[in-house]
Amino acid sequence: MTVAQFPPRVSESELSRLADTVRTAGERESISVRAPGMDAEIGSVPSGTETDVAEAVTRARAAQQSWANLPVESRARILRRFHETILDDRATVLDLIQLETGKSRLDALNELLDVANTARYYGHRPALLEPEPRRGAIPFLTRTTVEHPPVGVVGVISPWNYPLTLSIADAIPALLAGNAVVLTPASATPFTALLVWTLLRRAGLPEDVFQVVTGPGGTVGPALVDRVDFVVFTGSTGTGRRVASRAGENLIDATLELGGKNPMIVLADADLDRAVAAVIHGSFGNAGQLCLALERLYVSREVFDPFVERLVERIDTLELGLRYDYGPDVGSLIGPAQLATVKAHVEDATESGATVEVGGRHRPAVGPYVYEPTVLTNVDSSMTITREETFGPVVTVEPFDATSEAVEMANETDYGLNASIFTDTPERGRELASRIECGTVNVNGAYAPAWGSIDAPMGGMRDSGIGRRHGPEGVLKYTEARTVSEQRGPSIHPPRWLPNGWYESGMVWLLRLLDRLPGLR
Repeated sequence: MTVAQFPPRVSESELSRLADTVRTAGERESISVRAPGMDAEIGSVPSGTETDVAEAVTRARAAQQSWANLPVESRARILRRFHETILDDRATVLDLIQLETGKSRLDALNELLDVANTARYYGHRPALLEPEPRRGAIPFLTRTTVEHPPVGVVGVISPWNYPLTLSIADAIPALLAGNAVVLTPASATPFTALLVWTLLRRAGLPEDVFQVVTGPGGTVGPALVDRVDFVVFTGSTGTGRRVASRAGENLIDATLELGGKNPMIVLADADLDRAVAAVIHGSFGNAGQLCLALERLYVSREVFDPFVERLVERIDTLELGLRYDYGPDVGSLIGPAQLATVKAHVEDATESGATVEVGGRHRPAVGPYVYEPTVLTNVDSSMTITREETFGPVVTVEPFDATSEAVEMANETDYGLNASIFTDTPERGRELASRIECGTVNVNGAYAPAWGSIDAPMGGMRDSGIGRRHGPEGVLKYTEARTVSEQRGPSIHPPRWLPNGWYESGMVWLLRLLDRLPGLR
């Protein structure tokens, strides 16, 4: 396949129309957007400034109050319409994702399905924001509830690897909670975010409630953190530390999903074909450019050789390519910098004694930045590839003798995002999962079981981030907790006519009584 076989299927006029939706405070320089599948410019967007961010946040604040004043069911209804809108327009959305990222059609579809699923989940759960009754200070004399008002304006800083999911999936619960959202997408993939904005408008979202500011991350990112009430960032751990520091200076909360060096443990009793299939999707999906991707495989020595043999055989059947159909299994890396990182990690490992079982080559004849799915054995902890996130289609495979050794190897990292355990004894898998220091652990799955369980929280430990997305936690984080208590009887404080000593005795008796009554403890 040649690069010329991957021309844009989204017209130049449509891309120009999307770029024109960006509101700026004057004439701006442009940022060139290049398609990795062709290594050619496909359009440009305004290079936003701090002033553009400031004006977007000002507009968002002006619109947020009326949005929050809508009944939560009305906001949920718009999210449900968005669910239908994005499914109806899926062909255009998928074409644009592929054009901007070079990923396979199936990987693009997974993004779209994830966003629709998120909109469906939150669109049908306005009850998550209802006031909660809590136990009052004195039973029957105090009525207490907790309300969940929105924080105000939420800033979202999204990366290039999942330009649909990571630009809107975190914004959906923020909108349900009554917040306005200002998004700054990665400069490599801004058009997908702009298309999302138009689909939200079509679903009925007021214009200024969700806005997109395009521009260099080093300019628009800090400007956004300085002005919003909550910030969501997905990206590298190094940049995440700077975002967290700046959020702390501004005394605002943040959710950060950062890097991962995710392990997979294959026990001796595992279904090897099932484990291999999980590696194909969990390590080479999106060409490995996924924070949840499995990069370190630890396999019981009893089944190590047959596992590697089956994995290599399966990889040999994968099709590399850049097409707008469901044929190719693995697409392109995003650009030259990511390709250089992948090549450097593999070269460092092989020069230090690692064995390439399959892959290990750049394939420019398929696409400018296409790299083969690669399996390395005979690796050790001195190699960069076993310690640092590669973010490409490369996995290392190491044997272990004892299960305790596998758990120790899996936890031997500064990261803690996602992990996987394969065994034909689910109880054993769940027991091991409780010993893995990760925010999500999948038994007999790569990452989809945990990520797809939108009712459960998802996020990282240690250097993989702070905060959680998904589930009730994913919407309540965008709210303040306001306690409202109503005194419905005599004052809790002693009346003037009651001696303090009697008050002391009475309160001690009351507390001991409450401790003995199960329903009032």
